[in-house]
Amino acid sequence: MICDVCGQEGARVRHVPRSYGKGEDLLVIENVPVIRCSNCGESYLTAETLHEIERIKQHRKNMAQERPVSVAVFD
Repeated sequence: MICDVCGQEGARVRHVPRSYGKGEDLLVIENVPVIRCSNCGESYLTAETLHEIERIKQHRKNMAQERPVSVAVFD
């Protein structure tokens, strides 16, 4: 895949969890496709992915399930 930032071959899609908000408003979205370039080191989301994240955030009551989450602080 060609990187949209540097234009070089070597970008790959990785699926990662991303968190949005904090406290009672925290939403974790799993399996978010993030494009990572091995040449320039940039990571970015496509416009399509950003639109889907916004849709999920707007409809979180219908789309999300509550789960207990352990939280640790990196010192």
